[in-house]
Order: sequence, then C-alpha cells, then structure tokens
Amino acid sequence: MREALDQWDFVIAAYAICIVATLLLAGWSWQAMVRAEKRREEARGK
Repeated sequence: MREALDQWDFVIAAYAICIVATLLLAGWSWQAMVRAEKRREEARGK
C-alpha cells in the first residue's frame, strides 16, 4: 500500500481521456463529412 498519491496515475488518466476524446471527435467529424457528401450528391441529381 502506498502512503502518497503518485502523479503518474493522473498523467496517464489525462492522456487516456484526451486520446479517447480525440478519436471520438475524429469519428464524429468523419460521419458528418460522409453525410454532407451524400446530401451534396443527392442535390446534384446523381
């Protein structure tokens, strides 16, 4: 058992949260781009 808190636990948790949030944002943006391209093609009459 440790007496003091180790700051590396918080650093690792912060990096993990940032990585997950970045991946979620990239996926959301990609889906929005695909939907916009689909609407554009439908508006062009293809």
